[in-house]
Amino acid sequence: MTHRTLILLAAALIHGCKPAEVGRVVLTGSSTIAPLAAEIGKRFESLHPGVRVDVQSGGSGRGITDARQGLADIGLVSRALKDEEKDLLSFAVANDGVCVILHKSNAVSTLTDPQVVGIYTGRIANWKEVGGKDAPITVVTKAEGRSTLELFCRYFNLKNADIKAHVVIGDNAQGIKTVAGNSDSIGYVSIGTAEYEAGQGTAIRLLPVGGVAASIETVANGTFPLSRPLNLVVRKAPEGLAREFIDFAKSDKVHDLVKAQYFVPILPR
Repeated sequence: MTHRTLILLAAALIHGCKPAEVGRVVLTGSSTIAPLAAEIGKRFESLHPGVRVDVQSGGSGRGITDARQGLADIGLVSRALKDEEKDLLSFAVANDGVCVILHKSNAVSTLTDPQVVGIYTGRIANWKEVGGKDAPITVVTKAEGRSTLELFCRYFNLKNADIKAHVVIGDNAQGIKTVAGNSDSIGYVSIGTAEYEAGQGTAIRLLPVGGVAASIETVANGTFPLSRPLNLVVRKAPEGLAREFIDFAKSDKVHDLVKAQYFVPILPR
């Protein structure tokens, strides 16, 4: 607890009132990281009476913009920083993967990388072309500014303009709901979220990528090819509550929260 926090709490107690809000940390950005950041925020608040942690999603693009413009204390960015973003500082708090998902009833058990590219560029439009039933493929993609889209495009050597999608979604929950509700659809989402939902009985199935099973285990051992760091970003060396929050989010004090969100903790080297 900071010296300033202690002074304000003492003043509140002297005046016989409840502790007032003595600090606020605002985090915005990636919908993949937001639920984890919110859980870390709750634990941080419990250890820092009077402090409020405000977490908002909106995509990694928002996290970059808000951090750079000072609209947020910390940006949430679920990918590595690009060269043109290196004016910002990043701190990895976990690792995650991105996987392709189909409806659980779909008979297709695997897709090669060229087949995925063919589907997303419209060259393959029917499931029978890849060993499935005779039905048109509903292509689901992420909205512009989502790091999941950027990572997907980078791995498959695609540009966003190349993708011929029928449905554009925002966060992982929307993607999973869309695929689970349409037996002829294909999408891509965070492995952590997808593995959890599949385990809860949601009608989706995770496909291997590059011949490697999509799972938390393969992300953890470094074999899954479509993986990414989950970062907290700031525009300058963090100070005060922002620094305390980042240090806390990087520590082993939250590894249980990271695992509970089906991400992979960053271990000291």
